[in-house]
Amino acid sequence: MKALLVLLVGAAVCLDSGSSFKCYSCTAQVSNANCKTSVDCKDSEMCRTDVIGILKLFNVISKGCASSCEVSYQDLTVGSRNISCCSSDLCNVNAVSSVRCSYGMAAVISGSMLWTFLDNRL
Repeated sequence: MKALLVLLVGAAVCLDSGSSFKCYSCTAQVSNANCKTSVDCKDSEMCRTDVIGILKLFNVISKGCASSCEVSYQDLTVGSRNISCCSSDLCNVNAVSSVRCSYGMAAVISGSMLWTFLDNRL
């Protein structure tokens, strides 16, 4: 019963409340350090990050809110283009989709299994 309660609390933490969230926003920057401005997104939007690598010498980074976003990777003749999407608060910090909730759920599940095991041994 305790394990079920821990799992329910973990799931509730990861649920999206439906309210708006923030994304980092910038246009055509060569450093991720220049992409620290945050903007409020609409309820129907998500965070989008577009990274264009040029001749493996430098990247051009653009971030912001988008009404539609499709994850993609293109290997181009003179470089590459990587588009990532995510939908939690400030999740586009490093041009990688957010996995914080996945790690949180893994910790909750592991903790609940350990709790159940230790509780039964006592």
